[in-house]
Formats: sequence, structure tokens, C-alpha cells
Amino acid sequence: MRGGLWSAAALACVMPAVVQAQEQVAGRWIVTVDYFGTPTVWTLTLKQDGATITGDLTGDVLTGTVKGNEIRFLAKDTVGGSEDVTARLVKGRITGEMLLVDGSEPTRTPHRLAFTAERPPEPASRPPMRHEFVPTRFYRQFSPSNPPALHVNPGDTIHTSTIDAAGIDAEGVRRAAPGNPQTGPFYIDGAMPGDTLVVRIRRLRLNRDTAISTNGMTERGQDARTAVRMAGTGKPVTWRLDRDKGIAMPEAPGDALKGYWVPVRPMLGGIGVAVDARPPAPGSGDVGRFGGNMDFNEMGEGTTVYLPVAVPGALLYFGDAHAAQGDGETTGDALETSMDVEVEVDLVRGKSAGQVRIETPAHLVAIGMEGSLDASFRAASSSMFGWLSADYGLAPADIAQIYGTAAEYRVSALPGRAAGMVLKIPKARLATLPGAKKP
Repeated sequence: MRGGLWSAAALACVMPAVVQAQEQVAGRWIVTVDYFGTPTVWTLTLKQDGATITGDLTGDVLTGTVKGNEIRFLAKDTVGGSEDVTARLVKGRITGEMLLVDGSEPTRTPHRLAFTAERPPEPASRPPMRHEFVPTRFYRQFSPSNPPALHVNPGDTIHTSTIDAAGIDAEGVRRAAPGNPQTGPFYIDGAMPGDTLVVRIRRLRLNRDTAISTNGMTERGQDARTAVRMAGTGKPVTWRLDRDKGIAMPEAPGDALKGYWVPVRPMLGGIGVAVDARPPAPGSGDVGRFGGNMDFNEMGEGTTVYLPVAVPGALLYFGDAHAAQGDGETTGDALETSMDVEVEVDLVRGKSAGQVRIETPAHLVAIGMEGSLDASFRAASSSMFGWLSADYGLAPADIAQIYGTAAEYRVSALPGRAAGMVLKIPKARLATLPGAKKP
């Protein structure tokens, strides 16, 4: 009888621990895989029904079992790849190995890889707050490996500053190597791959009285005759910024250019999120579905940027501020300067367009960033097509009619490997449609 009572008591003590361990398996996990010596971040989502688990490992559908703290599952993709996982859950952390079969490899040889998994940081339970952040380090890659400068919640506002494209700050001090150094990265707690990061540019203010540009012209803007005449140009030009009047003028104009000035229109040339760790991280002058050096001159106050999240926390970067820029950034540099910046961040969970989308106060904006203007024209058109179809319920023939009557195409940026083209649709033209969101 004593043995029976002891056994019952032992079971009463042990069973809650087992149940607790099993309950902790379900949910979202950040997986760090030792991918042939390179730490690579994957995502794991698990659902549990008794001893059965289902879910996905970075998009690969999985089924398996959990027994106590022992976890077994097999994940498969659609091209013959798989991950056969054996792991243990100890103190809220999963540790184990997987046999990885890459479906793109002709031999499909299994590779044994070690991994760990932890819960993603969830947003703190508090009202939105404003963060004052003084950057001390700047980065020239949209990399997932750079340590977060600051953790923020969805709904929070970040007030900070950027340095110019040459690495010079508001006091004229070099703080980083040239090449569009970025402020950040900012880790948005709760952001996971498959989400959309929403960045609202609330405030941009010039913080010094000079900007740097050049007197050259991008090769895409020259024919043979113009190229001959442009020989010897491309030299630095300093511009004076009159912050009280809101204008900019060349510091030492030639006789024919004296009296020339332009209104300042502060903008962020670069804004993007970290890419997946498996390919090399793109530099701060690159563009892609992560955003990057888009140099669209309407990326100013009141503009909202939607970025697809590729890694936990999103890791938001921004920089390369311009006091003003004409369409195309044809000199290769705009009026490059440092800037005081305030942005608000938010999340759309579980939904991603897979590409950058932009919304100004007056327009929906799709951007193409391909190797030629033709390709970028197609990319911007296709991106907007998907947007109008998904959000407004429009049929292809409907979208064609909107393009034919309301589309506004503009060249956004020409320097570098990509030639940017944006497609703008006035929101006023869409506001009366049955599928329009009501205020």
C-alpha cells in the first residue's frame, strides 16, 4: 500500500511537468542552424494535438511526435528536399540535429546539421512609447548578423539621426566609411518571416547647413555626344542649406548658375530590412525585395513603407538622407546630408506581399528595381497589379482601365546596377471603388 501511495504521489508530481513541457512545444520558434559553419536563422511553427505535432520549418510542411521532452518530426518541401529532426526541449530551449536533404542537389546527399531554437521576443505589454536613440555605430550591409541597436515594440516611435553617404555627421565629423552607412538595425519584437513591417516616416529635419553632391551625370542619361561634352565633370560640389528659408543653393556657382536655388525636400534614400543569412548580405548601395538604396524622392514625411520581414525582428536600417533630389538621382548623388529622423514602426502579422510597397499621402506606389528601365517598368506594373487585385478585388480588365487613365510612371533612381521605376496610382481615383477601405 505504501508503494501504491508513493507511486500515485510521484505521478502527481511528474505529470504536471510533462504536460508543461509538452505545452511549451506549440507556438513559434527562432531556429539557428549551423549551416556548414555559417549561423543561419530559420523559423519553426508547431501545433500540438496530444503526442502529435504539425506545422512548418521555414515553409516546409512537417509532421511528427513529442514524448516528454523528446521531439521528432520530418519536414518536406515540394521539390524533394527534407529535414529529419531529432531534438530535446530543455528549459524552454530546443536543441538537436537534422538530416538535411537539399532537393536542388543532384545527389540529394543527407547533411547532418546541429541547431538550437528559442522563443522569439514578444512585444512588451505596455503602451506605445517614443525612443530617443543616439547612434554610435553604422553599417554598410543589410545584414542579419549585425547586433540590434535597439529593441522596440510595434507601435513605438524611434527618434534618431543619420550620417551622410560619405560617413559625415551633423558636426562635420567622419563617423563611418563612405558608402551610404545606415543607422540601426532596430529589432521589432514579435516580427517574424511572413509578416510585413510598416514604417511610417513621421519627421525629417536637416541638422546641418551643408550638403554634398557632384556635377556629373549618370551614364544612363548620356548619348555619345553628351558623354564627350561631360568629360572632366563628376567633381564634388558643396551646397548651402538655408534651414530658415527651406532652400538650397550651390556654394560657389559658375556665372551662368548664380542665383539658382531649389526648395529642400528632405527624404531617406535608403530604408530596408535584413535579408536571410544564407546568401551574402547586400551592401547599403543595393536594392531588392528587402528595400535598400531605393532613392525615391517621395520617401519623406508622411510616407509609409511596407517591407517584407525575412528574419526574426525584421532588423530595420535607414540612412542616405537627402536634402533634395531630382527624379533619377542623375548626378549619382543627390544633396547628400545628415538628418534628424523620426519613424513609427508597426507590424502586419502573417501577411506579406513579398516585395516593397510605398504609400504617400496622395498615392499608392509600386517600385521596380531591376537592371533596366524596361524591366523595372514591368516589375512596378506587376507589383501594383497584385496590390490592386488583392486589396480592391479588381479584375485584370479593371486594373488595365485604371492604368490607362490614372497611372503615373516616374524614374526613381539611375545610378548603380539597378534602374528604378515607380508606378503611382492616385488614392483619390480608388476612394470611390466598392473595394476601397472606408475611413
